[in-house]
Amino acid sequence: MKKYDEILIGSGPAAYKMSNLLAKTNHKVLVIEGFEYGGTCPNYGCEPKIFLEGAVRTVLQSQQLLKHGISQPAQLDWHALMQTKLQRFNPWPSETREIIKKSHDVEDGYAHFIDDKTVSVNGHQYQANHIIIATGQTPNTLTIPGKEYLHTNYDLLSLKNLPPRIAVIGAGFVGLELATLVAAAGAEVTMIIHSDRILRGFTRAEDKALVDAMQKRGIKFIFNANPQKVSQQGKELTITTDQGEVKTDYILNATGRQPNIEKLSLNNTNIAYDRHGIKVDGHMMTSVEGIYAIGDVVSRKQPKLTPVAEFEGQYLFDYLIGKTTQQITYPAIGQAAFTFPEVAKVGVNPDDVANDPQYQVKKIPLKYGSLYAGQNDQISTLTLVFKGRQLVGASEIGDYAADDINNFIPIIGLHIDSNEYRQKVMAIYPALGDKVAGLLP
Repeated sequence: MKKYDEILIGSGPAAYKMSNLLAKTNHKVLVIEGFEYGGTCPNYGCEPKIFLEGAVRTVLQSQQLLKHGISQPAQLDWHALMQTKLQRFNPWPSETREIIKKSHDVEDGYAHFIDDKTVSVNGHQYQANHIIIATGQTPNTLTIPGKEYLHTNYDLLSLKNLPPRIAVIGAGFVGLELATLVAAAGAEVTMIIHSDRILRGFTRAEDKALVDAMQKRGIKFIFNANPQKVSQQGKELTITTDQGEVKTDYILNATGRQPNIEKLSLNNTNIAYDRHGIKVDGHMMTSVEGIYAIGDVVSRKQPKLTPVAEFEGQYLFDYLIGKTTQQITYPAIGQAAFTFPEVAKVGVNPDDVANDPQYQVKKIPLKYGSLYAGQNDQISTLTLVFKGRQLVGASEIGDYAADDINNFIPIIGLHIDSNEYRQKVMAIYPALGDKVAGLLP
């Protein structure tokens, strides 16, 4: 049986971060990957999504500026866009594998635990001083009749020809972002949502404004609807829900993601887990000494994002080599949905403290600024949450919400009060950054 210093199960952002750091040591490392090297983010998630969003934003902004300086809006060529995307991203898994292989041993296949000390893959058994589980998440499955007609974001982001009608089940980040993408390319989109609202982590006002904007572009929303079955007649698909039927040509299942632990055979171990993922302590160690978990497979309250996964990879490396003995402490974490308009946030949700006298909430329409008026951006609204003179939360809906909220993350994360900010920072005029000082109390 071969033994290593570290075994990394998975090669997504968390494991890849650790892999690169361990490559600078003399540690003997094995990386096991049964899916695509690099994981979801660079292959079927954030990287291709933001790549495609560049073209989508241009098209939708040109439509927004029709009769406001633009006489002919841009059109999206799905086939050409997808060919460009595939040329860029198809080589990434093999390239990532080769990078890892330069420094570490690799094993292509799904790992499963034999016991608390041993993993097996392709009939080979391995042990290590530290076993690190970084298998991420996988799309949820809907156990309804006709589930074989459902597709995931993995499928849609490799779809060479765009169907005329697409139904999206679910309205989280993935569902809303991909609905924005395919609708901009000309598909007729219907969204089926099991509750009465979309992104629950944002404010109700931002949710409503985003739905209104998407509806104005022709995207249909059916709320409080639960799919019961999918049937096919000829090339047409029918989704039967408790609110009626939806006819479509393609169905995207975007009902969320679940921890990718099914193939690990955790029942052969004493590793504790729940429906949110593997449980860890403040040092990212599981309930079994010597076995750790990092990235989206972890059960935690922090959002499951690529930067968070990489942060955990850096932390665990530092902990294992003795650079730190402290428990992990997470920074201020920003989130954004790259819809159109975008929604973004960091820190305290304004809705959660609206009636708490310890907090002050400021809501600022941005449409009057020259930058936003010039883009005919009538929706952009920034909401700030203060506790005394300290900014503790910020959220925005608007064409550039993600970039705008990035201005506030350092203020919150570094606990900079308004006086200190004004003395040490002078932002570029007339972008949003210049307005920060004026907005602080």
